[in-house]
Amino acid sequence: MAETGRIRVAKDKAELVKALTSADGGTGPFQTFADVVVFAAALGAKHKKRVPLGEISKREPSPIRLEYFGNDWVIKLLGVTETQDIKILSTNEEEYEAQRNHIFEEYANGGLEILQSELRGAVDYSERILLLLSYERINNEQQDEEFDLSKFLS
Repeated sequence: MAETGRIRVAKDKAELVKALTSADGGTGPFQTFADVVVFAAALGAKHKKRVPLGEISKREPSPIRLEYFGNDWVIKLLGVTETQDIKILSTNEEEYEAQRNHIFEEYANGGLEILQSELRGAVDYSERILLLLSYERINNEQQDEEFDLSKFLS
């Protein structure tokens, strides 16, 4: 179960998370580990990909304190969406915080798996992520524009 007050990253995704940041002279598109993890969780949630963490990274990135996420609304939103239970938003009970964090971590791990496959062989991660986002936007617009007459046929 998730460590209270911290978001963990799977050990097998730690190098990817580091490569996606611009910290310590890196050229990644994100400024912090927390930014990478939030993006990955959103991507995992969009693709309904929730993957258990397995072995946890102990260093770089070590478990990330919740304070680094600024506002934890994404963590709470994913918790409510996944459980369909408003009680998970309770700030008074540690078990709900641990459950929210666990759900968030698994979606982030799923998103990192997607990024791992999408970024394989890429030289410029920023460009590849921009292409991925552009594809998603165009694909969604095309789905919105389609008009299917079959729904009117009996």
